[in-house]
Amino acid sequence: MSDIIAGVKIPDTAAVTEATDFLRETASPLIFHHSRRVFLLGSLQARALGLRPDPELLYISAMFHDTGLSTPFSDTEQRFELDGADHAHAFLLERGFSKSAADVVWTAIALHTTPGIPGRMGPETAATNYGVLTDAIGWGLERLHRDRVDEILAAHPRGQFKKGFLEAFVEGLKNRPDTTYGTVNADVLEHFVPGFRRTTMVERIMEAPWPN
Repeated sequence: MSDIIAGVKIPDTAAVTEATDFLRETASPLIFHHSRRVFLLGSLQARALGLRPDPELLYISAMFHDTGLSTPFSDTEQRFELDGADHAHAFLLERGFSKSAADVVWTAIALHTTPGIPGRMGPETAATNYGVLTDAIGWGLERLHRDRVDEILAAHPRGQFKKGFLEAFVEGLKNRPDTTYGTVNADVLEHFVPGFRRTTMVERIMEAPWPN
């Protein structure tokens, strides 16, 4: 029987169970609870905005969206969002999901930190982004019923989330700082890592190997 939290049903499928077990075993409690909150809050935001994401694909997107912070899944140094997206894509294909379904999840995870674009794409991509924004910075929190939010927090407490989440970003990105170019992730390194300074687009253009 599926769990229901804040009026949101947790999909009762084998892939959901495996994804939950994987994250519980490999991620910190902070990331596990954050990822579940992203699914729940994203589902509520989607409902409020009239979106209808596939619950199973949204859940997989939420559970894998930050996995690249702690466990790189690629031999290539790349953005952590792509690590998580690639892993989720392979996870779904290995379990018999269609390529189109795996592509939906890949896109949702790959774009989850990108400002502005996810909300103009498919419902799973939008809802994943909305769940992340709601949990990380309180975006659209006023739109959600307080009792629903309280129920989510009772099931998946925030604890010292602000401090712990930023620490997770520093730990996950400090050894691959160049992958943060042009992303909000550079904000974290610039704030917390001594000596780090982001490369700007102006510098890249001015230093390009062209005479003018």
